[in-house]
Amino acid sequence: MSLFIKDFSEISDLSPQTLRFYHSEGLLVPAEVDEATGYRYYEMDQVETALLVSALREAGLSVRDVRRALDEPDSAADLLRAHAETQRRRRAAEDEAMATARDLLASWPEVEHKKVPGETVLSAFAPAVPVERRPGQPDRYDWTEVAVVAEATAGELRALAREHGAAVAGTPWFTMALETPEQKERFSDPEGPHWLVKLPVVADAEVRAALAEKVDVQEFAAREEVSVRMPGRHTAAKYSMAGVQLVAHQPPEGYFAALGETRHLLHAEGIETAMPLRPVGEVEDDDDEGGEDEA
Repeated sequence: MSLFIKDFSEISDLSPQTLRFYHSEGLLVPAEVDEATGYRYYEMDQVETALLVSALREAGLSVRDVRRALDEPDSAADLLRAHAETQRRRRAAEDEAMATARDLLASWPEVEHKKVPGETVLSAFAPAVPVERRPGQPDRYDWTEVAVVAEATAGELRALAREHGAAVAGTPWFTMALETPEQKERFSDPEGPHWLVKLPVVADAEVRAALAEKVDVQEFAAREEVSVRMPGRHTAAKYSMAGVQLVAHQPPEGYFAALGETRHLLHAEGIETAMPLRPVGEVEDDDDEGGEDEA
């Protein structure tokens, strides 16, 4: 039984305009098209195809994916699963952005001044993250990716610590790999590595010695810091904002916030950027030493 487009529209709950669009895209081709009048005719059994196309489109699949699902029925379930995962990630990102917005509106991040105790830390390079080189502009990192590789490296350090009987004693962080002349030289290389990850641990001398055979074991000196904590995912804007706040913060008289020693603490939610407070005299000493080296 052939149906005019108007009748098929009522049965399929698709407007004539939508049916014409689906025809043009090859998703739902009429059973017959009168060449003289251009009238489209549909068969009753095409209602099933109309229902499937509607369901896939309402689920959010693109026209291209719907066409593929119709042409390759065996791929339809995989296409739908992939789309569902994409939607899940998008919703998660939106939920995170919503939470960040609420946090920022409720209480704008403020600079804190605190004393940080000395501790033993395990130190390891994070895998290099490509640097985007932009002519006439500063180089730029994908900070989300930096945080991902830093957290993965921290996870490896946690596993190593537990394997040797050391107790994880605090929040891990990452910092620029500028501790030695070799690291500084490699830092300027796009291949890096550019970041060091630190994990605080508690371990006796025997355990520290065993760990030292696997990883760099360091003593992190006690210091005073200024820090600011930004909620949500890691972005260049948040790092920049934190840096601006810390540098602009008025430190105690005779001290300055050491930008080159910035560390980024990897909290479960958000990032905390911290800079140590150093005596102004240290800058003068460094400048004098630099002058002697250049001479």
